[in-house]
Amino acid sequence: MNMSRIILASNRLSVSAQRTESGFSYTPSVGGLATGLSSFFERSDSLWVGWSGLADDDLSDEEQRNVSETLRNNYKSITVSLSRADLDQFYYGFCNNVIWPLFHYFPTFVDYDPAAWEKYREVNERFLAAITSVAGPDDYIWIHDYQLMLLPGMVRSHLPDTKIGFFLHIPFPSYELFRLLPWREELLHGMLGADLLGFHTYDYARHFLSSTRRLLGLENNLGIVRDRNSMSKIDVFPMGIDYEKYSTSSQQPKVREEIERVDASTEGRRVIFSVDRLDYSKGIPNRLRAYDAFLDRYPAYRGKVELVMIVAPSRTEVPRYQRLKRELDQLVSTINGKFGTIDWVPIKYFFRAFPFDSLCALYRCSSVLLVTPVRDGMNLIAKEYVAARSDLRGTVVLSETAGSAREMSESIIVNPSDIDGIADAIRRALEMPEAQQEANNRSIHERLSRYDVHFWARDFMEKLETIVESREDLRSRRLRGKDREEVLEAFTGSRRRLLFLNYDGTLVEFGDRHQETQPNARLLRNIHKLAKDEHNEVVIVSSRSRADLDRWFSDSDVGLIAEYGVWVKSRDEEWNLIEQIDNDWKEIIRPILERYEMRTPGSRIEESDYSLGWSYGNAEPELAAVRKSELRDAVLSLTGNLNLSILEGRKALEIKNSIINKGRGASRWLSRSEWDFIFAVGDDWSDEELFSMLPEWAYSIKVGLDISSARYFLESEHEVRQLIEDMTH
Repeated sequence: MNMSRIILASNRLSVSAQRTESGFSYTPSVGGLATGLSSFFERSDSLWVGWSGLADDDLSDEEQRNVSETLRNNYKSITVSLSRADLDQFYYGFCNNVIWPLFHYFPTFVDYDPAAWEKYREVNERFLAAITSVAGPDDYIWIHDYQLMLLPGMVRSHLPDTKIGFFLHIPFPSYELFRLLPWREELLHGMLGADLLGFHTYDYARHFLSSTRRLLGLENNLGIVRDRNSMSKIDVFPMGIDYEKYSTSSQQPKVREEIERVDASTEGRRVIFSVDRLDYSKGIPNRLRAYDAFLDRYPAYRGKVELVMIVAPSRTEVPRYQRLKRELDQLVSTINGKFGTIDWVPIKYFFRAFPFDSLCALYRCSSVLLVTPVRDGMNLIAKEYVAARSDLRGTVVLSETAGSAREMSESIIVNPSDIDGIADAIRRALEMPEAQQEANNRSIHERLSRYDVHFWARDFMEKLETIVESREDLRSRRLRGKDREEVLEAFTGSRRRLLFLNYDGTLVEFGDRHQETQPNARLLRNIHKLAKDEHNEVVIVSSRSRADLDRWFSDSDVGLIAEYGVWVKSRDEEWNLIEQIDNDWKEIIRPILERYEMRTPGSRIEESDYSLGWSYGNAEPELAAVRKSELRDAVLSLTGNLNLSILEGRKALEIKNSIINKGRGASRWLSRSEWDFIFAVGDDWSDEELFSMLPEWAYSIKVGLDISSARYFLESEHEVRQLIEDMTH
């Protein structure tokens, strides 16, 4: 990609500041995120925005300034200040008592605290302030993870043309769980502020799209979700590891020394390895119960294997984690007491983090790796283990609910709740022939080496650049600045003006025929002013009925086009049918629609004089999508000889005579005079028929970013109404 600056934003910076006796120390992060982004971050002008790791309460004002300046000058990092109270409500409160348990499928652990939500919003706003203080017009902003889900939308509101990416590193839950959040719409809108949203697996992306459809009413086309002034691409980017670092680890002297030490300590026993941080999502208690069942069921392995279990401390001040730690202690004690002998301890249990050298040595010396989380976004431990085994030996027993299971199907895949199944998988892993181990691991090695963490980061940024280019191609046609001035000057300088104004979704917010989306007094007043000008011919275009348009515009001297163009009404005239149209087809089609109405709760039939529609806006979206496809096929099979068109609108299928369209209705006005100014504005597929009828020099405007033949775009009904108001001055 090009060399534009990248601003990275995450809860923690890529370096952590710590107070020492001699001052402050700054330790670079060794996590996968920092590693993967290093190739971009090493650019001289890139920046990282996040928290330093030091609470404001623990620093004097001078110390805060010194730490911030050091991070900025030496580590290209912009600090976001957080106090202990902020951490309590934002991080421990909303992030880890709401988002973390709900997104990992532990809904009973969630504490829906409004105060924590407000603090979450406030901290996201602080990140916004930090970003906007340094962001330039050409910068790329890549925001990471569940702590900052509101931030993309906030940045989009303040910097509408900025290039924004967002990546969620944890699972996105199914709609049935996500809907439990009281602040669900705000979080979705926040994430949709990004041009590109990345997830680890297809399931997570699918769940997100399902939630946007069901909660916001936004459909997607090939993973692209369009909301009036934004266009977001949802895609899958499985995160990799630093493959070379792990695959060459056994060549390092320190690691070789550790390998010798581990081999000596195990005394020839085969090692089953488990490493996690302390968290209820990791499924550690069931893992221990499965090991208990394994030793019970297969006594021949007693004394010949040992489970080396590392649990890194995490959130140890939280009561739920304290209870989990006590449960693990008790399980380990019970199993060791039940099976242990004078010269054999079944489980070697370590409640502390291990350094890289020791971990790689344990990877190399273990016959089996147990990775059985109840739910995990990706889980890079499984990938690190295989990469470290350059000898192609060893087997991973892997939970089907870990994101990495999609890429490591050669592992032994288990249900993390099936204790007997995990016990049996341990036996199968220990007894797997070496030739099979090598074949399985060779396939995984090839995949991990190709799709490493550097590829992941590069792939995301290249896709973001492509999406932004596509967006900019559309946004370059936005009606603003000089282009907007040109339209107003052309309007003022002309004498014969024709204006076509679509109704729903253009002059007012979109509503179906059963909704009263009537124009407000200000809009009616401006349309009345336009229509009273003898130089103007104003035509309201709509799919609505004649009765609706008469009720709203009878006092304005405007022309009207109703029901997609089948009815037209000039000023001071009665309604006229565009031409005689056969309606007999309705008796054939209506029974089909009625059947689908009954089969799809929440859907309904909408009928006008010369069209039939099936509206599914209130139906269950997944069912409606299936029914819509079935209905379209059923109607198509009958319409070949009936001269009918099937059109997909906003949550509706419309069946009408093929000769009916807005463009044909508008042609009556287009042919009446030698117009020197023609203006048309609309928001959906039916307005494309009108745009196509206009001469090339006409000013055609589409509301909302989308593929269109219109010359320009406006982003909302508000901008349309403002433009009309400016024309009246």
